[in-house]
Amino acid sequence: MAADPSDDDTDDARNGASRAGRRRGDSDGRAADRSKDDDDDDDDGDDDEDDGEKKKKGLLQRPILLIVGGAVALILIVGGLLFWLHARHFESTDDAFIDTHIVRLAPQIEGRVTQVLVNDNQLVGVGQPLVRIDSSDVRTRVAQAQAQKAQAQAQVDNAKVQISANEASYQQSLADAASAEAQAENAPRDLVRYRTLQRLNAQAVSQQQVDQAVTQARQSAAQRDAALKAAKARLDQIIAAKTQVTSGEDQVRAAEAQLDEANINYGYANIVSPVTGHIAQKTVAVGNYVQPGAQLMAIVPLQIWVTANFKETQLASMRVGQPVTFHVDACPADKIEGHVDSIQRGAGQAFGILPPENATGNFVKVVQRVPVKLVFDHPPAHCPLGPGMSVEPSVRVR
Repeated sequence: MAADPSDDDTDDARNGASRAGRRRGDSDGRAADRSKDDDDDDDDGDDDEDDGEKKKKGLLQRPILLIVGGAVALILIVGGLLFWLHARHFESTDDAFIDTHIVRLAPQIEGRVTQVLVNDNQLVGVGQPLVRIDSSDVRTRVAQAQAQKAQAQAQVDNAKVQISANEASYQQSLADAASAEAQAENAPRDLVRYRTLQRLNAQAVSQQQVDQAVTQARQSAAQRDAALKAAKARLDQIIAAKTQVTSGEDQVRAAEAQLDEANINYGYANIVSPVTGHIAQKTVAVGNYVQPGAQLMAIVPLQIWVTANFKETQLASMRVGQPVTFHVDACPADKIEGHVDSIQRGAGQAFGILPPENATGNFVKVVQRVPVKLVFDHPPAHCPLGPGMSVEPSVRVR
């Protein structure tokens, strides 16, 4: 049976109407939802305005909150003012460090180290032995100097003995010369008497007697001259002996100086502590061969201070003796007090290797820093303070 075309058209019309109805229903639903959402938004806006009005009314209706806020603001202002008034009485810097005169020990003689009597960081006192160097060569030099001194002293003693002997011989020579002088004076007179008697009476005196008197006069004169020369020779020997004594005494003093030098060098074989302090940078060990001037260790003295580099603008009210409070990183719980000891005359840069030359090039003014020496009044014994440690000092300048 064939299908009726009219029926198909009817069905299509029904389906189209159904779809159109669904589309209109969907559109109406969306419109209704949008309308509902707009109503909700309007309600929310009204609620927010109501809440804001309530809050505004709540702050105005609560004066306690306003009073508290004003009091807090006033406290902050007063506190800031008080802090400024308090802080203006102090000058502080973080460019500060602990300083001291480190004692560096070095040998004064060469030799091999036989003993090291201290350990790292040990506390030592004045005169405490630290290092011993082999002193065999030094002892030999001491013995040689002692022998040279003894030899020079023996020469001096021998010369003094010769002086005594020559003085006795000189006195004897003077006596002999006096006797010869008396004979020499008497012999010419006898010769004159013999010749006078011979002229008066030729038979009374023989020619032989006259000749003997002449010979005796000549011999007496010769003996007198010999005695005088012998006395002079003894005197010259005394002078020479005294010269030997003087020279010998000079040699003795030279030998004593050599002996003293040898003893000093012998003392240098034992290195002792010149100050009281703690051992640091110990590099010596037993068996090392050391040379004069080579550093063996350092000693940090107990006397320490703080070198603080303040800006030159901070020194207007700073004076010697003003109290200082230190904050040390190594012992933050301790409140260390001290005072200003001295202020260096000149900025630190003026003492550098290459001081500035403001007369050359372009000049830009820069605030300089001046080292100030601050001294601890009572440093804490339990805190290991040492040179180079950072410190933050606060100086009360007003």
